[in-house]
Amino acid sequence: MSEQTVKVLFFARLREALPEPQVQLAWPKTATVADLRAALRARGADWQALTSDLLVAVNQEMASSTAPVQPGDEVAFFPPVTGG
Repeated sequence: MSEQTVKVLFFARLREALPEPQVQLAWPKTATVADLRAALRARGADWQALTSDLLVAVNQEMASSTAPVQPGDEVAFFPPVTGG
């Protein structure tokens, strides 16, 4: 992975809903998880599955929508887990 990209992984239902199970995105600056989500959603209809209720991890640490995303980071989106 280049230092000017972020690796984005998708899990559970997202993996099936999106055209790709992971993407590598050009990301030359520091921005937020919300900015990354918006950039992905701008890719088209399939990408609208990246809703704000999803859980997010940046570099394998849980993160909020305001968490920074920097070049070289790994970001994972996954739906909330419910159990019984």
